[in-house]
Amino acid sequence: MRVVLPPAAAARAQTVAAGDEPAVPLRPAATLVLLRDSALGLQAYLQRRHSSLRFAPGMHAFPGGRVDPSDAAVPARLLLPPGPAGWARRFGADPAQAAAHGAAVVREVFEETGLLLARSTTPAGSWPDEADRAALAEQGTTLAELLARHRLRLDPDALVGWSRWLTPRFERRRFDTWFFVASLPEGSEPRVATGESHEGRWVVAADAVEQAAAGRLAMLPPTWWTLRELAEAPDVASALAHPPPMRAYTAGWVRRDEHVLLVLPDDPAYPGQDPREGS
Repeated sequence: MRVVLPPAAAARAQTVAAGDEPAVPLRPAATLVLLRDSALGLQAYLQRRHSSLRFAPGMHAFPGGRVDPSDAAVPARLLLPPGPAGWARRFGADPAQAAAHGAAVVREVFEETGLLLARSTTPAGSWPDEADRAALAEQGTTLAELLARHRLRLDPDALVGWSRWLTPRFERRRFDTWFFVASLPEGSEPRVATGESHEGRWVVAADAVEQAAAGRLAMLPPTWWTLRELAEAPDVASALAHPPPMRAYTAGWVRRDEHVLLVLPDDPAYPGQDPREGS
């Protein structure tokens, strides 16, 4: 997959590579690929982002967002055993960082789709409603407060670490995004619950890869890459049981005639983050 960069992005790519302009620092983020089986093959849930947004306008993307300070404040007692130790090992991070990313992706998915990946561990537990979701999205409450109020606990085993993507150095909004995958909870269905997106759809992973490559389904390269990996799995159980080797990916860029192209790590022309001297 190759993408022609707009003129402004192409110009900044070259100035950053030359050292004439500093790269913006990375911010931690997390995203979740919800999966379900279908007669047509493995399906993933995508939302189409509003064209007015500053980041990835009009793109089809997985639910997710940045890690907020409150995500790091979810106490260990609100995480079901064994906790985020498995994520920490897989992503090469410490348990506190892993816990914050896991909490962030659960919070973002609840805000954006109404699905809460948690469990009640007591008969006195209750389930959050739309008012709870709206309060969380508007920062009127925190995930830790919501879980404690309803006597719920997050289930780390529901999330499988998949990959890690770093936004290229020339972008003005940069994220270090952890990608998780999870099976759609039985009896539930995601919906578009915030103003960031205006359409949600289930796509067969293999079909979405082909449509994106043909220019019929707009998505960022990490989304396309992840769907391509998932398309190799025959079903959800296989995808969750056999994630690919963990890697941190970054798209690179090359000059081709009058264009600057964004290229992915498996492209023969991939130069790393920036073209090598003299390329």
